[in-house]
Amino acid sequence: MGNTWQMRITLPSGTSAEMVSHPSPTMGLVISTDIFGLRPLFDNMVERLSSEWQMNVIAVDPFPGLNLGPEIEPRQAAVPHLDDNNILRDQLEAADALAVPAVGLLGFCLGGMYAFKAARSDRFARIVSFYGMITIPEMWKSPSQGEPLNMLISGYAESVMAILGGKDHYTPISDIDQLRSTGATVHYYPDAEHGFAHDASRPTHRPEDTADAFAKAKQWFLSAAS
Repeated sequence: MGNTWQMRITLPSGTSAEMVSHPSPTMGLVISTDIFGLRPLFDNMVERLSSEWQMNVIAVDPFPGLNLGPEIEPRQAAVPHLDDNNILRDQLEAADALAVPAVGLLGFCLGGMYAFKAARSDRFARIVSFYGMITIPEMWKSPSQGEPLNMLISGYAESVMAILGGKDHYTPISDIDQLRSTGATVHYYPDAEHGFAHDASRPTHRPEDTADAFAKAKQWFLSAAS
C-alpha cells in the first residue's frame, strides 16, 4: 500500500519540514536531521520509512532561515547559536502535524544529540538517537545549549535507545557509560565510526550494522504502538 502524499510544509514556527502521510499509520515519526539538514537524503528517508514502517513521517530543518551552504564549517559555527527550546518547539510542532496519537523521534548526529535532549518531554513515546553527542562538544557550548545527559537524567531516559559506534570520537566510552546509567538502552557497534548508518555515500557506511541498527530502531518504535 503506497503513501497518500509527500510534501514540504512550514510549521507554525516558520521552520520547514518534509512530511509523508501513510494511508493507515501505526504511529508517527519525527526525524531530526544531521548537521547538513533537509536535503534529498532525508526526503528519501521520510518516504522510505513511511512505506516500510507504515508511519506518518516528518523531517525538520535544524537551521531555519539560514542559508549555510553545503560545507560543514559554517554549520559547525552555527550550532552554538541554536536554542534548545526552539529545537524542541519544532520537534513538538512536527509531532502535532502528523495527526496521530503515538509519535516517536529519530535523530542522527546533531539531530541525535537533540533527540537525547527531547527526552525531557513526555510527548515522544519512543526516541532513537543514532550517534548523537552525549555531552556537548567544546566548540558547540553556549548558554542556549544544555547538556544532553542532564536532560536525560531529569527526563524520560527509559524511552530512549542509542545506536553508537565504538570508533566514534564524539561518543567516548566514558560518555557511553554515563548514558547507560540514565536507564537509556544502548546498542553498541564496536567497529563503527561516526555516521555509519544513515548515508550510504559516506566512507564510514557499514551495511550490515546499518540493517541491524534500523531493525532495532523499528522494533523499539513499534513497541510503543502495540
